[in-house]
Amino acid sequence: MRRIVYSLFLLAVLAGFTCNQSVAQVKMIPTSAPERPAGQADVLNLACDPIPTVRIAYIGLGMRGSGAVYRSTFLEGVEVKALCDLNSDYVKSAQKTLTDKKLPAADEYTGSEDWKKICERDDIDLVYICTDWLKHTPMAVYAMEHGKHVAVEVPAAMSIDECWQLVNTAEKTRKHCMMLENCCYDFFEMATLNMAQQGVFGEVIHGEGAYIHDLRSLNFYPSEKGGYQGMWRLKYNEEHTGNPYPTHGLGPICQIMNIHRGDKMNYLVSMSTKQVGMTEYAKETFGTDSKEAKQTYKVGDMNTTLIQTEKGKTILIQHDVTSPRPYDRHHVVSGTKGFAQKYPVEGIALEPEAHEFLNKAQMDSIMALYEHPITKEVGEKARKVGGHGGMDFIMDYRLIYCLRNGLPLDQDVYDAAEWSCLTELTETSVKNGGAPVEIPDFTRGAWDKLKGLWFAE
Repeated sequence: MRRIVYSLFLLAVLAGFTCNQSVAQVKMIPTSAPERPAGQADVLNLACDPIPTVRIAYIGLGMRGSGAVYRSTFLEGVEVKALCDLNSDYVKSAQKTLTDKKLPAADEYTGSEDWKKICERDDIDLVYICTDWLKHTPMAVYAMEHGKHVAVEVPAAMSIDECWQLVNTAEKTRKHCMMLENCCYDFFEMATLNMAQQGVFGEVIHGEGAYIHDLRSLNFYPSEKGGYQGMWRLKYNEEHTGNPYPTHGLGPICQIMNIHRGDKMNYLVSMSTKQVGMTEYAKETFGTDSKEAKQTYKVGDMNTTLIQTEKGKTILIQHDVTSPRPYDRHHVVSGTKGFAQKYPVEGIALEPEAHEFLNKAQMDSIMALYEHPITKEVGEKARKVGGHGGMDFIMDYRLIYCLRNGLPLDQDVYDAAEWSCLTELTETSVKNGGAPVEIPDFTRGAWDKLKGLWFAE
């Protein structure tokens, strides 16, 4: 009885209730969805003309961009045409990556507006964006408007308005806009996707994802000391709450649940703890009287968000980058016939013995049986090239493969918008006491047009 009472209380809290509110008093916070501009149509399953040799420009050559340039040297059918960063040393380093492999040197750009010059060139097919969050959408929109396909780091957008900018521009230009959600290409995530698609878990009714990663040292130091360019991530945490970085945990679960391919996210509720971790770290590192210790940080240490889908399923997403705890993406898949989790220990449990995880021999067997065809094809090379264990290389390989063969991409602009929109919507819910907030249908009614997610071959 006590557990039942607690469960009911928790559900009430997550739905935005307080002890003094009735059901009738709780109101959904609406999120406007603009009408589709005249002459536009959706870009679901968009296929463009094949590009035998994909000519790439990289904008942003720090932590993520430098790795992307390195991985490109292992891909067939690509040519790096341009390298752009405000830091000339980063550009020189990326250039050396190319020349060390006996590849042609790329054109170098270091001016603050040079990224526009790159987008305006007529000899580039793909603009690959690895800058700070706030520049992602403006650069992606400008590139598409100038006839380029776009690959943009996560999150692709930081507001609902930016999400709609990406969607409308992709629909207007009929150009690809893929968010570079590398976690969708993790070996375990891809295996669970394959298992879900094969019905191993039965009907998947609940999923969980997280980004729990101690980034305090990176946040508090400039790029020359190993941190972020201009300390942009710290500034964002000073000004915003909610979940500013939801896509690593959300993306793989949305693919498994066929979001906008037979289901859609309807609304969310979100709560954050108070902020403690940033201030405590600043005091211990810089002193109690330092400007870092006295600074106000709005982001809570832990944010927890619960999402309800149209088909009555739920998704739990968490974010914590300020607590001293092990890295955790908390990939959880729960269905009517089985269960899987990646952290803290990889495990799979299946009927009729689902009360226990499979033993090691059984686990090895089922992971081999349901290894995703893509990781079977390129996994060995991916592990050698690297990039978060190989998933970064698989992501780039698939992007280039689809562009070269004129195929729909694994992730489309609606994925980019749906997974990124939590940045604003979670903040809205937190600021309103955990009130439910509507999640827009970025497909504008076409969310059930496709019947499941299937990667093009």
